[in-house]
Amino acid sequence: MTGITVLTGGKIFDGTDFLEEPTDIVLEGDRIAAIGPGLADDPRYTGAETVDCSGRTVLPGLVDLHVHVMAENPGSVHEFVEPFSLQFYRSARNLARTLEAGITTVRDAGGADLGTKQAVDQGIVRGPRMHIAVSIMSQTGGHGDFWQPSGAHAPGIGGTHPGRPSGVADGVEEVRKKTREILRAGADQIKICSTGGVLSPSDDPRHSQFTEDEIRVIVEEAAAQGTYVMAHAQGSEGIKNALRAGVRTIEHGIYLDEEAIELFQERGAVLVPTLAAPLAVLAKADTGVSGLPPAVVAKARAVVERHRESVARAIEAGVTVGMGTDSGVGPHGENLQELSLLADLGMDLTGALRSATSIAGALVDPSGRTGRLSEGAHADVLVLDGELGSIAQLATLPASIRQVWKAGVLEAGEKEATDA
Repeated sequence: MTGITVLTGGKIFDGTDFLEEPTDIVLEGDRIAAIGPGLADDPRYTGAETVDCSGRTVLPGLVDLHVHVMAENPGSVHEFVEPFSLQFYRSARNLARTLEAGITTVRDAGGADLGTKQAVDQGIVRGPRMHIAVSIMSQTGGHGDFWQPSGAHAPGIGGTHPGRPSGVADGVEEVRKKTREILRAGADQIKICSTGGVLSPSDDPRHSQFTEDEIRVIVEEAAAQGTYVMAHAQGSEGIKNALRAGVRTIEHGIYLDEEAIELFQERGAVLVPTLAAPLAVLAKADTGVSGLPPAVVAKARAVVERHRESVARAIEAGVTVGMGTDSGVGPHGENLQELSLLADLGMDLTGALRSATSIAGALVDPSGRTGRLSEGAHADVLVLDGELGSIAQLATLPASIRQVWKAGVLEAGEKEATDA
């Protein structure tokens, strides 16, 4: 039966919970047509291709809420000597590695433009489904202002071209216009910086950027076009400014205090911790050839433990956490180490999987088609060797990935299929 595949007998995590009995999943075209026990024997699917998943775990394709597919070493002096176009060719490799790691949907947090997204959609480049921010909005001198004391501008994800306008703006009316400009360029969501950061050598992660009034206008403009704002926010005051102004997701959340944690819960906001990011900075620094300024490395060392403590408190308090890795700061294709880092801070197996499936999926796709195994959902499926049953097994990812399906197409692995 052309165009129909039945994955049979797997241990299913449907995006919310593990199902109690082995279950079949019918992929028809780019959607899940049915899910339930015994579907391989249903006369409707006679002649369909079947894939035996007995003794294996089947998950929705995973979602990474914070990547930079155009970046490989942001903040490095190497960016200043590389050809501008090299980032576009590298992105093809980065996208393929991400998909092969089981990530079938990403939210790009700055750098990827509409052409990159359309290249994936049109099958020119292999990669996950993309939701793009295009440009990073920042105040002058903020974390997303890539001006250097030499007068140079880093040409990487902060470099401008016709599809990626500058994100720097100041004052209520300027940020209103800039938000509209970035949405015009094809942004699916708006990314702002409400604090300093680690990779920007001349500011402090604890210091606030953009006023609450500026952020509120950005949120209003995004909402008027049916979307939302994600905020790079590390210092506690900048986190709280963003939450009070209506920002939907807080990226990093290094210096959380009790008031910030309460605001998350009051506002229904989501924390995207990116625990892997400062660790990646330190790992690169240890090679001695990263090209990262000493100030950047020093800030990464200073925040690692505080970051872990903040996220552990948020998890304990029940803050909603979505998985995001900041891949680009760290290697593309190693995204799933973030799940083990969340587990180390107290998240259980189901919670960790939800963070990368139904929770993350609901942010990028309110229709419910992403991050779930259910009828009508995207035919994005991950098949793992063995039956996943303990938090410790997350450390085996991505080595245990057997198959990656996106939109009903096997993108990684072998079918091992038989006819029903």
